[in-house]
Amino acid sequence: MNVAIVGTGYVGLVTGACFAEFGMNVHCVDSDAGKIARLNKGEIPIYEPGLDTLVERNAKAGRLAFSTDLSRAVSESLVVFIAVGTPQDPHHGRADLSYVVAVAEQIAAALNGYKVVVTKSTVPVGTGARIKGIILERSKGAHPFSVASNPEFLREGSAIEDFMRPNRVVIGAEEPQAIAILKDLYRPLYLIETPVVVTDLASAELIKYAANAFLSVKISFINEMADLCEKVGADVHAIAKGMGLDNRIGRKFLHPGPGYGGSCFPKDTRAILETGREHGQELRVISAAVAVNDKRPAQMVDKIRAVAGDLKGAVVGLLGLSFKPNTDDLRESASVTIAEALRREGATVRAYDPVGMPGAKEQKLDVVFCENEYDAAAGTDVLVLATEWNQFRSLDFERLKKTMKRPLIVDLRNVYEPSEVQARGFRYIGVGR
Repeated sequence: MNVAIVGTGYVGLVTGACFAEFGMNVHCVDSDAGKIARLNKGEIPIYEPGLDTLVERNAKAGRLAFSTDLSRAVSESLVVFIAVGTPQDPHHGRADLSYVVAVAEQIAAALNGYKVVVTKSTVPVGTGARIKGIILERSKGAHPFSVASNPEFLREGSAIEDFMRPNRVVIGAEEPQAIAILKDLYRPLYLIETPVVVTDLASAELIKYAANAFLSVKISFINEMADLCEKVGADVHAIAKGMGLDNRIGRKFLHPGPGYGGSCFPKDTRAILETGREHGQELRVISAAVAVNDKRPAQMVDKIRAVAGDLKGAVVGLLGLSFKPNTDDLRESASVTIAEALRREGATVRAYDPVGMPGAKEQKLDVVFCENEYDAAAGTDVLVLATEWNQFRSLDFERLKKTMKRPLIVDLRNVYEPSEVQARGFRYIGVGR
């Protein structure tokens, strides 16, 4: 089957490479000629473990191609995925669909036969119907087509595994032919008995927002429980374990910390709140989760100040800048927000991240960029563990004690057991412990 992917960002590139790995002929398209040139040279514009190997293998096999020629990609394909960005509109909470609309108009002009046009981008309810109207109007009904929704559930840092072994595949479509084609596209997953949820367009579009909103609620909930644990002398890890072993609740996303970030949760929770407002439906639980998360980085700065003292003139070591490990994504990163707040209070911030520093330099983050975790700790009054990269899980505490000004660690990810760090002569502060 020939497949076109419009957009070579995080979702588009991973989706295209994985479909090629399934044996499909995939043509990835992007309007950014510079990005396409880099991809054709084998340069991957994003950090995602294993993606470079996957792209290289399938490009060499002739199953994966990159170009700026959307018309050709559409004309040669049966299925066309729209995987362009849907950033938050700067004037309100809803998703900016300008890129999606532009692509729909270009697809309409390129139709030369029946196509299934699929939204892979995270889009609000009603977008599929809007795309259908745009294509119908622009193409004057010259060629038949179907519009479907196939939301992505890819976690940055483990996106390939999530695509190859997903919890479920969601297909939103009304026409039997479109449903059959998309089921055939995902046929390789039938061998591992992946559940396929077939529903209408609107429900498929809402599933993605509902899922991300629910996970965001879990994160904000456990962060509030962590705050309560600190007040009453309980251990949030015991609380999370006791809750998570209940199958109705589940263990995942019950990890306290500095709050959620990245390209999905912040944007999607605000977007679903806006959708609710547009339809006269107040989503109070999600609204509360967003409010809790928005305040979280400032609470972490309060925690640092409470143990380190006046931050004016202090030197703070910061381990981690990306919003989570195994990605270079700094969007809505609590670590970045904390670094900026520390600088406003007059602290010098010495920061290190295994892959996030180039992006931080590009956005001119006002910190001292260091060569490694021990360089970041040199001469510091306090060392803050902000992103739980694996290499931060086995720090040499004797080496840290020799290089730090004060033996003080604030662990915002609860990577370490307090007693173990304290036994090495450090004052240790975690979250909810």
